[in-house]
Parts: sequence; structure tokens; C-alpha cells
Amino acid sequence: MWLYLAAVPALYVLRRWHQEQQAVGNLPDKHIFITGCDSRFWHLLTMDLARPGLRVLAACLTEQGAEQLWQATLGRLQTVILDLICSGSIAAATT
Repeated sequence: MWLYLAAVPALYVLRRWHQEQQAVGNLPDKHIFITGCDSRFWHLLTMDLARPGLRVLAACLTEQGAEQLWQATLGRLQTVILDLICSGSIAAATT
């Protein structure tokens, strides 16, 4: 009985330690593409991801949203105007 009571917390701690060890290496070599950066959630996520030195490409629906995001991150990311409904906008964003 006591063995089970000691094993459960030990396995929990071991599992948490293993999860924390899982990290992505070479972060400066990675790119992140985020769409919908005009909305509040994606705007905040983009700002957080731009801090550690990741290469972030943020797609916004309006030029005003793209400019605000670029100024808020002090130019640490690139912004693109993208409307996912319009195929012409998608083609323009990929070039």
C-alpha cells in the first residue's frame, strides 16, 4: 500500500520533468507564420513570440493592424496584408 502511495507522486514528478525537457532547439533558425494578427488574442501571441528572437511573419487583414503590430514589437517581425477569403490576396502574400 505504501509503495503505491509513494509511486504516484514520484511518477507525477518524473512526468512533469520529462515534459519540461521537451524543447525546440535552434529557435533563431525557425520561422512562425501567424494569421489573423488583427484580433486581440493573435496580436498578443505574436508579440510574445517576437520577444525571444524567433522569426515571426504576422499576417493582418488591414494595413492599420499591421502597422500597429510592427510598431508594438519595434520591428522584430515582418507583417503581411492577407485576406484568407480572397485568392488574390493569398497569391500576393506568398510572393
